[in-house]
Amino acid sequence: MIAAEVPQVDASEGAKLVEEGAFLLDVREPDEWLAGHASAATHIPLGTVPAQLSEIPTSGTVVAVCRAGGRSQKAAEFLRAQGVDAVNLVGGMRAWAEAGLDVVTDEGDPGSVI
Repeated sequence: MIAAEVPQVDASEGAKLVEEGAFLLDVREPDEWLAGHASAATHIPLGTVPAQLSEIPTSGTVVAVCRAGGRSQKAAEFLRAQGVDAVNLVGGMRAWAEAGLDVVTDEGDPGSVI
């Protein structure tokens, strides 16, 4: 059984988890995603996470991210209730970008966090 309390990771720790094979789940809205996202991320807006649960791996770690960390916390709480080992990226994509990690558009051009 997965503990209800959601572990918190910073951007560098989140990036390390992704490098090691964790699933990076971006739960922001479509306009935020289009402006810029981590190249390794999969986009499933928070409101559709329950309906798209089958698209999220149940083995391994899921790193949830949004703009600042609030929505991804909710996503991680939901996933943990489903038995998924989910963590929240504190500070979200803002922290990711501030750490110098990749932020790209769908075309692969430099993106921005809105």
